[in-house]
Amino acid sequence: MDKDIAFDEVLRRKISETLGEPVEEGVDADDLMFDLGIRYLRIMAAEKRKKTSKIAKQFSLWVDDAESKKALIDYVDSVTEKDSPDYIPLSDRIAVFDLDGTLYCESDPTWFDFMLYKYRVLEDPSYKGIATDHEKEVAWTVQSVIDTGVVPEGFEVEIGHCIAKVFEGMSVKDFSFYVRDYAERPSPGYNGMKVGEAFYQPMVQVIDYLQDNGFTVYVCSGSDRLVIRGLVEGGLIMAARYVIGTEELISAKNQGGRSGSEYVYGKEDDLVLSGKIAAKNLKMTKVSMIAQQVGQCPVLSFGNSAGDISMTNYVMGNTKYKTAAFFVCCDDAERESGSLEKSQKVYDFCAENGWIPISMKNDWLTVFGEGVTKKNGGTYEENTRNEK
Repeated sequence: MDKDIAFDEVLRRKISETLGEPVEEGVDADDLMFDLGIRYLRIMAAEKRKKTSKIAKQFSLWVDDAESKKALIDYVDSVTEKDSPDYIPLSDRIAVFDLDGTLYCESDPTWFDFMLYKYRVLEDPSYKGIATDHEKEVAWTVQSVIDTGVVPEGFEVEIGHCIAKVFEGMSVKDFSFYVRDYAERPSPGYNGMKVGEAFYQPMVQVIDYLQDNGFTVYVCSGSDRLVIRGLVEGGLIMAARYVIGTEELISAKNQGGRSGSEYVYGKEDDLVLSGKIAAKNLKMTKVSMIAQQVGQCPVLSFGNSAGDISMTNYVMGNTKYKTAAFFVCCDDAERESGSLEKSQKVYDFCAENGWIPISMKNDWLTVFGEGVTKKNGGTYEENTRNEK
């Protein structure tokens, strides 16, 4: 048999197997290859359209040509395509997010845990007559932070201890309900939104997108871990075990002053808050907590301030895989009340380090979702000046 004819027959048989349908005899092999190539291109084009449509839905709250969105999609594509030199196995796709100012509003009018503490000490009827003079003084300092925007040096650590103290003895379950109940209160600074709904919706889409691409997502906050667990439960699709925060010590209801290494948890026991924290989860402590809880270095980091630089440097130091770092810049004076001065600092250190800024003003079509409006116009600095 002529070699060319034999080759054509083998090729025709292979093409028939590929197409899943018989191929007529006598059809030229070159024509078959051309037809197969056209079919392949059509399939690839259809797959690309399907992927583009899916991404458009996943980022429906983002501006189409936002550079930060494009950078994230390019990164995820490069580490999830199996034939890519930057491919990362599912088990190692780990992303860490700061909470306040990154996922959740930190200017309504201040951090969520600060406001929770102030409510507990100064407004909660069940705590009336119990708060100490020091606890009240700290609560009024929170008000001063709201009025001036200035946080006294060391105050974040001090209030961390105080938050734990004012809930001492409350069961872990009851505390979670307490946080959720507080989160149901109307937002102080926005119409059409509750306190617990102040998540940046475009960033919620980022978490959904990463999870859809096989990433395990952790929230790493400076706030009390148990506070954040209660808060994110209603705003993010995330199990409590993926929340990292200030470590509040937990004891048994009947433990008394006995150490945990000696006391045996009883059948009638319950978990209660001890009134103490191990350490405030800030800066280097964030790195320690991530290393302890996650057990390996993440590949993606999202923050919004200099307080997230330690976490970012840790992630970017992962030499095994391709990494990326993003910072939310709260630069929108119309829809949110972030600090423009702070945002510029974030832009500056992103430029210095090659990190990617996300502009709230220019990259997002909405901040909190449809129907939410700010009660007072102006920037954070202007609002705090007007309130004095």
